[in-house]
Amino acid sequence: MKQRFSSLDVKVIAHELSATLCTLRLANVYDLSSRIFLLKFAKPNSRQQIVVESGFRCHLTSFARTTAATPSAFVSRLRKFLRTRRVTRVSQVGTDRILEFQFSDGQYRLFLEFYAGGNVVLTDRELNILALLRIVPEGPEQEELRVGLKYSLENRQNYEGVPPLTKDRVRKGLEDALQRAKADEAAGKKQKKRNKPGEALRKALAVSVTEVPPVLIEHALLIRDFEPSTPIENVLKDSEGLLNSLVNILNDAKTTVDQITAVDVARGYIIAKSGKPKLSKGMSSEEQEVEKENMNLMYDDFHPFRPRQFESNPEVQILEFEGFNKTVDEFFSSLESQKLESRLNEREEHAKRKLDNARQEHERRVGGLQQVQELNAQKAQAIEGNVQRVQEATAAINSLIAQGMDWVEIARLIEMEQARQNPVAEIIKLPLKLYENTVTLLLSSAESEPEDEGFFDETDSEYSDSEDEDKTSLKAKKVEPNTDKRLAVDIDLALSPWSNARQYYDQKKFAAVKEQKTLQASQGALKRTEYKINADLKKGLKQEKQVLRPVRKQFWFEKFFWFISSEGYLVLGGKDAQQHEMLYKKYLSKEDVYVHADIQGASSVIVKNKPGLADSPIPPSTLGQAGTFSIASSTAWDSKAVMAAWWVNTNQVSKTAPTGEILGPGAFHIRGQKNFLPPAQLLLGFGVVFQVSEASKARHLKHRVQDDSITPSKPLDEPASATNKESDDDEDIQSQGDGEIYQDEEVDAAQGKDELSMTEAASGHDGQEVESDDEVEKDTVIDAEEAYQNPLQSGMSGSSGQISLNDTEAQAQEESSDEKSSDSDIETVTEDTKDLSITDNASNAPDKNSQIQKQAPHVRGKHGKRAKMKKKYANQDEEDRALALSLLGSAAGQEKSRSQAEKQASREAELLAQKERRREQHRRAQQSGKESEEARRQKLEEGVDTLDEDEVAELGLVEAFIGNPLPGDEVLDGFAVCAPWDAIGSRYKWRVKIQPGSQKKGKAVKEILGHWGQSIVDREKRKMPDENDERYAEEKLSRMEGELIRGLRDVEVVGVVPVGKVRTMIAGGGQGDKGKSGRGGKGGGRGGKGSKKR
Repeated sequence: MKQRFSSLDVKVIAHELSATLCTLRLANVYDLSSRIFLLKFAKPNSRQQIVVESGFRCHLTSFARTTAATPSAFVSRLRKFLRTRRVTRVSQVGTDRILEFQFSDGQYRLFLEFYAGGNVVLTDRELNILALLRIVPEGPEQEELRVGLKYSLENRQNYEGVPPLTKDRVRKGLEDALQRAKADEAAGKKQKKRNKPGEALRKALAVSVTEVPPVLIEHALLIRDFEPSTPIENVLKDSEGLLNSLVNILNDAKTTVDQITAVDVARGYIIAKSGKPKLSKGMSSEEQEVEKENMNLMYDDFHPFRPRQFESNPEVQILEFEGFNKTVDEFFSSLESQKLESRLNEREEHAKRKLDNARQEHERRVGGLQQVQELNAQKAQAIEGNVQRVQEATAAINSLIAQGMDWVEIARLIEMEQARQNPVAEIIKLPLKLYENTVTLLLSSAESEPEDEGFFDETDSEYSDSEDEDKTSLKAKKVEPNTDKRLAVDIDLALSPWSNARQYYDQKKFAAVKEQKTLQASQGALKRTEYKINADLKKGLKQEKQVLRPVRKQFWFEKFFWFISSEGYLVLGGKDAQQHEMLYKKYLSKEDVYVHADIQGASSVIVKNKPGLADSPIPPSTLGQAGTFSIASSTAWDSKAVMAAWWVNTNQVSKTAPTGEILGPGAFHIRGQKNFLPPAQLLLGFGVVFQVSEASKARHLKHRVQDDSITPSKPLDEPASATNKESDDDEDIQSQGDGEIYQDEEVDAAQGKDELSMTEAASGHDGQEVESDDEVEKDTVIDAEEAYQNPLQSGMSGSSGQISLNDTEAQAQEESSDEKSSDSDIETVTEDTKDLSITDNASNAPDKNSQIQKQAPHVRGKHGKRAKMKKKYANQDEEDRALALSLLGSAAGQEKSRSQAEKQASREAELLAQKERRREQHRRAQQSGKESEEARRQKLEEGVDTLDEDEVAELGLVEAFIGNPLPGDEVLDGFAVCAPWDAIGSRYKWRVKIQPGSQKKGKAVKEILGHWGQSIVDREKRKMPDENDERYAEEKLSRMEGELIRGLRDVEVVGVVPVGKVRTMIAGGGQGDKGKSGRGGKGGGRGGKGSKKR
């Protein structure tokens, strides 16, 4: 089985990667193992990731793999130098198995080695090693590699260029190979493996013609019908025939390589061997047919061409793929799956062994207690069957003790009596346990009483000298059964035989009770052990299943905040100013609605109208949900302030201020009246929405919430009072009367006019302008970063992004604002005006100082002193004056002041030049913005759609997003979504309520997914119903949902939550249930840490 790249594989991979990765930036580097790394590249609308296994492979992958929690030291160093760097070149080093990545036009170079032990080396432009995966010591054919040394490229294969393929070169290579073979034969070296037919010629060509791999050489030989087993000697002898043919064959092989690399995407071929299909009893008939078709293919090799040597082999199948990267990814992913399967089987076998050991331990304990009961019963019965002998033995020993005989003497006396075959002494087992006041007797059990008649007794018959031999043999025969079948019973010397038997019966009862308790406890312990082992097995299987997951292609709207409203409308929200700008310029169509709120941090939200319903208005409930989302994404979430959002039509949103200036990114100008919505409740929901097939989508159209009160004839730009009469059905939202709400909003707007003008005039807010018309309309500027300051929230009166001006500018702006306030117009000072005011102030400063000096009063005596100095230095010229100043030491100070004045003048000139450049840039940006704004306005008037064909197609799939699939639906995919609770509510099967709290959203999302994963594991414990059972469809749907939810990763899902700190309320025990008493109400019972009451 092929495990590493050949030189041709490296060449083709480098060619494809160069066409794919160039101009992309390295987003990040991750550890998959100690030798496998994942590199992610990205640019707008393009993401790629490659897998690098040191010494083996490097290719693009379409599977998501589980990365290490913390990066290794080598990966951290790669991140330090390469992250965010742009790939400018990907190439092969000569014809060697080395792949080179160049970042930032060669400022950093990353070398991947695919031979021997492999290595990953990072160098700078001069090839100084900055980081490497493994340190290589200096060897016979290997240079030393470590940080600080230079990475040499001169000794790489064909680095200076590939030599031309000539007849002399081929002949010399064959002669060298023949000489090496003869030298090895003369030295007596034995080959470990016998070469296949034709192996000698192929190896000789592979060594001499390094630019062509051996497999391709064999392929070219078979195409030209050249016998691969031809001896090298015959080729050298026939230089005109065979040698010329061989040269032509090698040229054909090089032509094949050139044809492969002539296209951007080369075809790939996998050599697979067929095997027996793996059929199990649990498989359905369809699955068995699929398994038979696959025939359990085992991948063995891969090439960028179709090898001729495998076409005639019936046991081999050649699979074709479009793209060599895809081929390699499929090949090695299959190997990883096989390794994964072996690990899963190993885990299952280990779990079975642990279960078997636990069951055997359980059976051993119970069996031991049963044996103890049986043994105690036998001992008691043996005492009852030999009461007379037990009485005699205890009486004899007690009498000896009563006589004061030493214990050692008693044992010696008993041993002497046993030698004399005393029947009482023979049942006493030595050594005695007199220190415990017990003695061990050998008693025959009740079952062996008939055999006890065979014991030798001298009173049964007379002794006969003629029967000595028979007696000896009889003793041997009688002793063996007695020692094997008699029980050793401990007898208490202080108790009677019947009392000793009662003790053993009591021990039997105690053992029986202990057996019952042990049986019950062991059964419970066995169940717990089985549960723990199964849980560990499922957890391990879950972790192993996450190793390889296909990377899902995201929809275009997933880069924004998004959700589906209760009526099926797509609602989009920007995450930052750039996304707000993108939503406005590309995705805000004529029939859509713009939703925002006058509070800092509120997201700009648009509601996409359904295709084909351009004349129909957006339902009020959808507008309310969009407003709730905009409020929740602002600072109102942390301060828990209930605010109201508003909505306007598309034609009311513009980037052009009333003065004609184009506003900055994320800032918009609103013309006309805003339609305010009821105050939004700060309550979100986190759930999973599933994508169903087209056939299943028709079953859910009737489940969409439809508002019958909305008619198409109703104008979209209705007054705010009419809109607010459409109240929401959510029982949690408590709103005031419509008249009070809009009266308060109008009063706030009227009172905030002058405040807004003073704030923006003093801050110079990017030249944005707000103008109010006296007659009908009110114009407003919306800035995503700095909106109206909310008086209900503390700490928001100032903006960190405001620019403070000097007193002269502030005074000039205040005067201009006072003059314009008479016309009821509110506008800000543009950047050009600010620059001119600064320039005028700087130019007028010397004139003011000269006027102050002229107006200064005369000092007594100054005139006379000045006249004396004029008379004294009347004949002094400039040279004399400079000489005098140098003698006095005053020239150095004047020179310093002169240089400082020159520097100040040059600095001011540079600042003026920079200001002029900024002004020119601003003028060009304004011109470009005006042109784009005019083009957008014309497209809106003409009804031209700004979405691409793919985006329109994906927008049509929104109808197939279902929160609660029905049994029998074909579920294709699942997405995590965060939306107002009104949009999720009972419409989602998997949902969690979110409120403002103190827990970080990352931890909360991880807990939610963990809770769902545990519920899925508990549900999968149930047995799968039969296909004929009516519960089969429901259980199958649950299994499909569980698999999709398991594929969600917290690091990928956390981005859909638009808030920072949350408090989750999970059904069945979550944070929302903590601290609540079982009796209900606040403080209904004791609890918490340290409480003993449950």
